[in-house]
Amino acid sequence: MEALFECTLQMIIGNFEDFPEVRIQFFSLLQSIISNQHCFMALFSIPQEHQKLVVDSVAYAIKHTERNVADMGLDIMFELLQNVARTPQFAQVFYQNFLLSLVQDVLYVMTDRLHKSGFKMHATLLRTLFHVVESGQVTAPLFDPATTAAGTTNQQFMRDHIGNLLITSFPNLTQNQVIKFVGGLFDRNMDLPTFKTHLRDFLVSLKEFEGDDGGNQGLYDEERQQELQQQQQQETARRQAVGGLLNPYEVPDDMADL
Repeated sequence: MEALFECTLQMIIGNFEDFPEVRIQFFSLLQSIISNQHCFMALFSIPQEHQKLVVDSVAYAIKHTERNVADMGLDIMFELLQNVARTPQFAQVFYQNFLLSLVQDVLYVMTDRLHKSGFKMHATLLRTLFHVVESGQVTAPLFDPATTAAGTTNQQFMRDHIGNLLITSFPNLTQNQVIKFVGGLFDRNMDLPTFKTHLRDFLVSLKEFEGDDGGNQGLYDEERQQELQQQQQQETARRQAVGGLLNPYEVPDDMADL
């Protein structure tokens, strides 16, 4: 593991351009390991520093400027979190070691205009990470009990941690904006579409995408694609209703024999 991951990471982390063929193959291998249940379980039998190499590799992938690599990284991270949740005997150690850093990594790419095409997966990942804490599934402390006030819960600690992170990273935000945004992150009553709207409103308030080509429109790619697909389906249905309007290659298979 060390011979493979550490040396390969050293080759590719200097920039996002060198060894493009190695990058794709490396992350494809990583995805195969994460998605295979037997290989995934083996990750917890290796030393913690080697586990960190795996998680660092995923974090590096989601920050990549090549969209196919970044998208692959987001998919790998989602599979990783799903497998962790299904493996309770290892989940608490994983959350304790990596949950905070993964949250910061996803927040980083979500607020980076170069990665706005991945917004749907950013929202999916963040909702998963925050809700697993809010629901009490993370029982191991995410903080150092020796330096934290007695009685602190993971939920309280995460709220304070994310709030401080946002204030530090975006000094233009007001305290009220941060409190409202952080509260929404932990709202388990929000379904994914509502959660995405909450994130969009926050990104618009940051004005991070102003001046970028397309502005904030990249945050609505999924909805625009769905709307276009619905329009196409409606137009096809209209033409089907009138005989002779459809070209032969447009006729659905179930109508071909009519």
